[in-house]
Formats: sequence, structure tokens, C-alpha cells
Amino acid sequence: MSIRTEKVRTDEKNNMVMMVMTALMTAVICVISPFSIPIGPVPVSLGTLALFLAVYVLGTGYGTVATVLYLCIGFAGLPVFSAFSGGVGKLLGPTGGYIIGYIPMVVIAGIIIDKTKNRVLQGLGMVLAEVVLYAAGTAWFVISTGTPIAAALSLCVIPFIPGDLVKIVVVLAVAPQVIKLVRRN
Repeated sequence: MSIRTEKVRTDEKNNMVMMVMTALMTAVICVISPFSIPIGPVPVSLGTLALFLAVYVLGTGYGTVATVLYLCIGFAGLPVFSAFSGGVGKLLGPTGGYIIGYIPMVVIAGIIIDKTKNRVLQGLGMVLAEVVLYAAGTAWFVISTGTPIAAALSLCVIPFIPGDLVKIVVVLAVAPQVIKLVRRN
């Protein structure tokens, strides 16, 4: 077997492994994200935890694919969004901007996570990604409900900051261990 043929087979195997991992992480996102606590118009969910874990483990490209697959599954009506909801109505509703905002959130976090091994910088990247998510979701909430920005921030952002920071710390602690486990197997 030539070196080139061996490299092609290795690349094909790596691509297959990454496709399987992407499917598995999409399933993890779909299973974890619906669990939520309703505290107002925007529930506390585990969605961002699952998405940050996916992009940390898979990298920006495959993590984004897993996120888009998750959104497509929810768009199709399967109950994978918070409170076991799904469908077009959820995406077009007042909290839809937060769901669509998952895409830029994952891309921003993924780029920073991919570029550095420093966990502090990775954490700051996830915080920046959360700020983008908050901005996208809150803008959509304000437009769709007519709620003033200050009121929307007090309803849809401020109560979530402590929990989102905890989720980031959990991902920073757990994801490297998940990667080691995956590499071992």
C-alpha cells in the first residue's frame, strides 16, 4: 500500500469518526437541552452547556454542524428545545432569537477554544459568545414583544448570568476529560 493510499484511508477513517461524534453530540444536545426551569419568558435550560460541550469536544466546524442539526431537528417539530418544545412557532416566537443565536455563539466560542489551550482564554471566549447570544436573543425579544430594552435585559439576561458562568466552568472542567476518554476509545 502506498503512503498516499494509507493517508487517504486514515483521512476517511478520521472523517467517519468525526461524523459519528457529531451525530452523538447532536443527540446529547437534543437530550440535555429540553430540561429547563421556567423563570419568566426565557427559561433556564441546559442548552448552552450542551452546545459549549459539543464545540469544545468537536471543534468549531463539527460543533457548528451539530448545532445546526439540533436546530433543524427542533425546527422539524421534535421536542428538543426548552420545556420539550419544538417547531417553527418556537423559533419565530419571542425566545427564538436565543435559539437562532446558538449558531454565532458556537462559532465564536469554537474559534477561541480552537486557537488556545489556555482555559482562562477559552472561558473568556465562551463569555464573549454568551454576550453575542444575549444580544441576538434580546434584540429579537424586544422586536417581537415590544418590551423596552431595560425591561428585556432584566427579564432575559441578568437572571441568567450566574448560571451561564457556572455552565462555562463546568464545560471547562468536564470537556477536556471527555476528549481524553474519546481519544482513549
